[in-house]
Amino acid sequence: MAAPSPDDPLRTDDPEHLFSSLSHATGILAAVSGGPDSMALMHLLVRWGANPRPPILVATVDHGLRPEAAEEAAFVAREAGALGFPHRILAWTGEKPETGLQEAAREARYRLLVQQAREAGASHLVTAHTQDDQAETILMRLSKGSGLKGLAGMRRERDRDGILHVRPLLDCPKAALLDRCRRNGWGFVTDPSNADERFARVRWRGLMPHLAKEGLTADRLARLAERAAQAEEALDIKARQALEAAKPEAGQGVFAFQAACLAEEPFEISLRILEKALGRAGFENNRLQRLETCLERLKAAIGAGEALRLTIAGALLHLDRSGRLDIGPEPPRSRGR
Repeated sequence: MAAPSPDDPLRTDDPEHLFSSLSHATGILAAVSGGPDSMALMHLLVRWGANPRPPILVATVDHGLRPEAAEEAAFVAREAGALGFPHRILAWTGEKPETGLQEAAREARYRLLVQQAREAGASHLVTAHTQDDQAETILMRLSKGSGLKGLAGMRRERDRDGILHVRPLLDCPKAALLDRCRRNGWGFVTDPSNADERFARVRWRGLMPHLAKEGLTADRLARLAERAAQAEEALDIKARQALEAAKPEAGQGVFAFQAACLAEEPFEISLRILEKALGRAGFENNRLQRLETCLERLKAAIGAGEALRLTIAGALLHLDRSGRLDIGPEPPRSRGR
C-alpha cells in the first residue's frame, strides 16, 4: 500500500498533532458509536503520546431506534475495555418523534453526552466528525439558504453548557479513517441507517461522488467552511465593537442601545449587531430571514427619524424618535398573533 501523503492528517503513529487542543483537559469523554470513524478515534487516543494523558472515558449512545443498537454498544464496551478505557452506555429513553427524528436524536445525544461528561468530571467531549461530515453539512445548509455563519460549518471547538466539544478529525477524510481501521484490524460496525435515503444527510452523501466529478470535492467544501469561518470571525469582532460603542444599557428585563449603528454599518455588520443585542436581552437562535426583515424595517425607520414597534421571536423592539432601541419581552397578550 502507498505511503501516506505528507498532507495526510493521519501520517504519523503518534497523533499529537490531532489532539494538541486536548492537552489541558482535566478529563475527556470520547463519543464512540462503533462505526469506523469513531473506532479510529478511540484507537488513535490510545496512541496519543501526551504525558500525562488526561483520564479518558468512552461513551456510546443507544438511541433505542434499532434492535442491533444494544449489541453494537456492547461491542464498543468490549473494545474500549480491551484498550484500557472505561465505558458507559447512555440510553435515549421515552417516546420518539414521528417527524424530525434525526434532529431529535442529535439533540438527545448531545444532552446525554454533556450530562455524562459533567458527571465524570470531564472538561472536554470529543467526537469523530470527519471532513466528509463537514462537506455534507455545508451542502445541507446551502440547500436551506444559510448565511455566512451556517456556511462556516461545524466548529472545531465549541462550548456545550460548560463542556468544550472538540472535533479533532475534522480534517480527516472518512476514507482515510476506514483504511486505517482495515490496515490495523480495528473492528467496527456498520449502521444501516447510514444508507437510509429517508434522511437528508444520506441523500446528500449519495450526491457527493457526482459533485466531486465536477470539482466540488469534500476537501474544497471543507476549505469553503474554513474561509467562511474566518470571515465570520472578523465580522463578529467588528459587530461586537460597534455594539459596545453604541452605549448599551441593561436593566429591569430590557436591553437598550443607540441604534444609529444599524443604519451606519454595512448590512452584514448591522445584522450581527442586532443578533447580539437580541442575545444580550435573552432572545437567541433567531432565524436569519426574520432577522433580515426586522433589520430592514429598523434601518428604514432610523433613516426616516421615525418611531417603530415590532416583534421577533418573543421579543418586543421599541425604537423611539431619538434613535434609542429598547429590547424586552413581548407582552403576553400579544403573543401568538
